[in-house]
Amino acid sequence: MTGAHRAVASPRVVSIEDFRPIARRRVPKAVFDYLDGGAEGEVTLRENCRAFEEVTFRPRHAVALENCNLSTRVLGIDLSLPFLLAPVGYSRVMHPGGEVAAARAAGAAGTAYILSTISGHKLEDVRAGSGGTVFYQLYLMGGRGAAEAAIERARVAGFSALVVTIDTAVSGMRERDFRNGMKELVSGGLLAKIPFVPQVLRHPGWLVSFLLDGGMAALPNVVVPGQGPMTLVDVSVALARAAVTWADLRWIRECWHGPIVVKGVLTGEDARRAIDEGAAAVVVSNHGGRQLDCVPASLRVLPEVVKAVNGQAEVWMDGGIRRGTDLVKAICLGARAVLCGRAYAYGLAAAGEAGVARAIEILRADLERTLRLLGCPSIAALDRSYLNVPRSWE
Repeated sequence: MTGAHRAVASPRVVSIEDFRPIARRRVPKAVFDYLDGGAEGEVTLRENCRAFEEVTFRPRHAVALENCNLSTRVLGIDLSLPFLLAPVGYSRVMHPGGEVAAARAAGAAGTAYILSTISGHKLEDVRAGSGGTVFYQLYLMGGRGAAEAAIERARVAGFSALVVTIDTAVSGMRERDFRNGMKELVSGGLLAKIPFVPQVLRHPGWLVSFLLDGGMAALPNVVVPGQGPMTLVDVSVALARAAVTWADLRWIRECWHGPIVVKGVLTGEDARRAIDEGAAAVVVSNHGGRQLDCVPASLRVLPEVVKAVNGQAEVWMDGGIRRGTDLVKAICLGARAVLCGRAYAYGLAAAGEAGVARAIEILRADLERTLRLLGCPSIAALDRSYLNVPRSWE
C-alpha cells in the first residue's frame, strides 16, 4: 500500500476536503490547479459552495429510523445513490487509472459514471471496466464526423445515455492553468516545457507513474476522419470550434436513439428549449465555475429551472457539492439527481480508485446520517418542506 493509499484509508480522511492536501502533495501544481481552479477571478467557483450555506434545514425530530433508502431512478435506471460521478477531463493525468478507475468505483457503489470526451482511456475500456451504468459526455471536438463516430462507438459499447454539454462556446480563462503552464506541459514542445519542468520534478512518484503509463497520449475517443485520434496539442483549438447549437441537437438526436441529457443550463428559457429539442433531462450547471465567471451558483438557479421544466424532463444539478448535506439540499429544491466532479476527482488524484471509492463512501455515509437527523425515511421523500430558503431566492 502506497503512502497516499494509507493516508486515504486513515481515519483522518473523514470529509471530501481532507483529500485536497493529499492530492496537492501527490500531483504537480499544474495538475492540481487544473482540478481545483476556476475561471478568471473564481467568483462562481466560490459561490457554488457558499450558496449551500444560505440554505438551512427544518428537521422533523422524535422520528426513529433504523435505515434510510438512498436509491433513486434516473432515465428509467435504478441507482443505489442519488449522485452520479460527473465527467472530468484529463482524469488519466491525475492518476493512471483515470476514467477506468472512477467508473469501476462508481459501478461498485451502484451509481453511474459519466465519461468525458477528453478522456485518456478508450470508451470501450471504461465501459468494460465499470460493472455499472455509464453515460458518455459529448463535445463536438474534431467536427461532426468525429462526434458521429464516438456516438456510434458509445452505442455499440453499451453506454446508456448521451450527455451533451452546451456551455463551452470557447474554453473559459482559467488563470491558474495559464500561470502554471498547463498548456505547455500538456502540448508544448521541449523548449516551451522547460520553465515549468521543476514543478513536475518535485513529485517523483507521480512522474514515475505518469511515464510508465506512457505520458501524454492522444485522445482515443476523438478520432478525426482521415487523421486518427486527436492529439493533445489540438485540444484548445478544437474546443474553440466545438460549440454546440440547438440545431446540432437535432442531428445528434438522429444519431443517438437513447436518452439525451443537456448539461450547462442556467435559465428557465434554456431548459424549455432543451426540452423542445428532445432532452430527457437537463443539468443545472455552470461547469463548476470553470467557464463564464460571475454567473449564479447552480443551487440558486435550480428552483427557476425546476419550475420551467414543470415535470416534463428530469432536472439534475452540479456545482459545489462537497458534503451529503449539499446533496440533500439540492434534492429538496427539486433535483432528481446530483453530479459530483471535484468531490471524487480529489480522491482520484490522491489515491486512484481507492480514493474515488472512499469519496463515494464519505458522501453515502453523509447522506444516510443527514436523512436520519432530518427524520426523513428516503431520498424520494425529500422536498422543500425540509428547508429554510432565503426569500431573495424566490
